[in-house]
Amino acid sequence: MEATAGQAGKTKFQIDLRRYLREDGEDEQLIHLICEIAEASKYIINSIRTGDLGVAGTSNLYGEQQLALDVLSDRILRKRLAQSGVVSNVVSEETADIVFIAPHRTGNFSVAYDPLDGSSLVDVNLAVGTIVSIYRGCDLMQPGTKQVAALYILYGPRTTLVYTTGHGVHEFGMNQLMEYTLLRRNVRMEPKASIYAPGGLRSLYTPGTGKFVRQLESNGVKLRYSGGLVPDFNQILMKGKGVFFYPHLQNAPQGKLRLLFELNPMAFLMEQAGGAASNGRQRILDLVPQKFDERSPFFCGCRDDVAMAEACIREEG
Repeated sequence: MEATAGQAGKTKFQIDLRRYLREDGEDEQLIHLICEIAEASKYIINSIRTGDLGVAGTSNLYGEQQLALDVLSDRILRKRLAQSGVVSNVVSEETADIVFIAPHRTGNFSVAYDPLDGSSLVDVNLAVGTIVSIYRGCDLMQPGTKQVAALYILYGPRTTLVYTTGHGVHEFGMNQLMEYTLLRRNVRMEPKASIYAPGGLRSLYTPGTGKFVRQLESNGVKLRYSGGLVPDFNQILMKGKGVFFYPHLQNAPQGKLRLLFELNPMAFLMEQAGGAASNGRQRILDLVPQKFDERSPFFCGCRDDVAMAEACIREEG
């Protein structure tokens, strides 16, 4: 059950992330890995608060200009993962290829991550985040159903870590000692949305997506969009009654978001909270990535609304 307000006030200073994972019966190596990522986030927070907001003079594998914060955040997280002792290989949205750490060691994990999603929003002081997807073994090119854990860290007015290991979705907040302690357990989605967060230029929506938006608005669903995947997804998840989408566009039939780094972990979290995630035609977690930079349209949130999006796209294209 989700902690009540009274329970949350009592538990958030008593149950830290490591203890909660252990009491939940998680594998010790996976606990160690999740806690290492949590430790890395403390250094990323500091880089956001004090770091260089300019460009790095380099590009990522998508040809996008990298910010200095992107490069630094990637370096922080990759170093922590490499030193964890439980990681075989990693791939980052900021690097051109897979980084092999200990590919022949059995029992390890492979990690795909976006070190600082929405980094271009930092200079205007909007929330950004880190997104992480974890697989057992050394193969990252698997459907999202094979994930053993997924999490994101939101750097906003508060810093929160939200994770799943396939046993529900749980939220932790960073306290004054920079420790993650329990805020909410078993976060759940309602069937229907009251808010929606749309990505992409509306004039470039296909007829199906356009119809979906009109139906949402006719149902009284309100627009709430910051321009960042992590804060917008977090708003929908924590409110429990919303839908986020970055659809296929007339000039971008695969949308913008990356399957491996963004969609698989977010879809895993959403499904574990009782919601749904689709590319408009099929479940996101069933898609098998063919390359690291593969993109896909994305509709996620309340089940009834994701089903409505699929119906609109099926009818209108």
